[in-house]
Amino acid sequence: MSTTTTEALSDTTLLRFATAGSVDDGKSTLVGRLLHDSKSVLADQLEAVERVSASRGQEGPDLALLTDGLRAEREQGITIDVAYRYFATPRRRFILADTPGHVQYTRNMVTGASTAELTVILVDARNGVVEQTRRHAAIAALLRVPHAVLAVNKMDLVGYEERVFARIAEEFTAYATELGVPEVTAIPISALAGDNVVEPSAHMDWYGGPTVLEHLETVPVSHDLAHCHARLPVQYVIRPQTAEHPDYRGYAGQIAAGTFRVGDAVTVLPSGRTTRVTGIDVLGEPAEAAWTPQSVTLLLEDDIDISRGDLIVPSQDAPATTQDVEATVCHVADQPLTVGHRVLLKHGTRTVKAIVKDIPSRLTLDDLSLHPHPGRLVANDIGRVKIRTAEPLPLDSYADSRRTGSFILIDPSDGTTLTAGMVGESFAAPEPVKDADDDGWDF
Repeated sequence: MSTTTTEALSDTTLLRFATAGSVDDGKSTLVGRLLHDSKSVLADQLEAVERVSASRGQEGPDLALLTDGLRAEREQGITIDVAYRYFATPRRRFILADTPGHVQYTRNMVTGASTAELTVILVDARNGVVEQTRRHAAIAALLRVPHAVLAVNKMDLVGYEERVFARIAEEFTAYATELGVPEVTAIPISALAGDNVVEPSAHMDWYGGPTVLEHLETVPVSHDLAHCHARLPVQYVIRPQTAEHPDYRGYAGQIAAGTFRVGDAVTVLPSGRTTRVTGIDVLGEPAEAAWTPQSVTLLLEDDIDISRGDLIVPSQDAPATTQDVEATVCHVADQPLTVGHRVLLKHGTRTVKAIVKDIPSRLTLDDLSLHPHPGRLVANDIGRVKIRTAEPLPLDSYADSRRTGSFILIDPSDGTTLTAGMVGESFAAPEPVKDADDDGWDF
């Protein structure tokens, strides 16, 4: 890539987006079509796809093979893992997460959409909105993805009928609006034929909106986290103790949100001790300021007890610390989550023991009603939980910060991720504490 091209790309904005949908809705084909028609596929990659497609007796290249990289995916013709692809056009750079459609792999959609600013949800025009469509819409809303695209695929198989598209778009938009999805853009496409993916369709003159790529290139991207609450989860304490740096003590980590400047008054949580930033090192060089998502080392005025897992925040903008967490969760493990379940809660770089005190409700996807006190959540369930932690945690609301308002629950016996959680607006009142037992799980 030439220097001129590199400089031009550095001036464009970045959009992270994810694709989701039911099995065989054509997600991987859509992604392959985007890459192919935007000239983002290397010649040897395309030759390999054409060779495999020909060996299967297919007339043209199977573009889904550009993203389905696992052997099991290619053999079964499905997506299992989240496939990340990077591509760019003259107008914007993209990081794309192609997520699975099978119900059993819904947990991977949570992973792919957790950092996305836009979700493309595919629907087969022949089948319309199905349960998995609703589940993916609910997860996108839960993760507060600001933009959603409904791609009604396989329009060629329904004769490019406008009324089919209109019916599906109306049903999905009404459902997404109930979920609180702020913006839905519906686009009729045929990923296999290329209609309205990169180039406008010649078969749907009744549609006057953007193509998928045009929308991706022009949708507003408001991910400037540098102006959010400043947060630095400490990953490592640097103490060289060398002749050159005998007294150096720095606190390293990736800034989760906001901006830190030399001279800022900061508080270390959960201890609550205060100090001031005396220096910032970025890539080994001193700087007056640093912002997300830079990895930095902060130098502080006072030698106070700080270790991995602590959170450095501005003193005037510190989140509350609590041991009682109320959150909305998506359960991702085969093992159910039950009341009384003993878990590890990982928030940022800090991991603490915790107990599930209550599961107040589970979301019913069909009508968005709440099933009260289900007692347990099984794989792919979305519900509310109340958790008591062994140590206080500095938590932001997920609505304010996707990085410091999220957590995961881990099985302490084998390290399996059980649940992805998003902190709610309020916290539960402290509950009565039982008598401690020998293993230290009651608090």
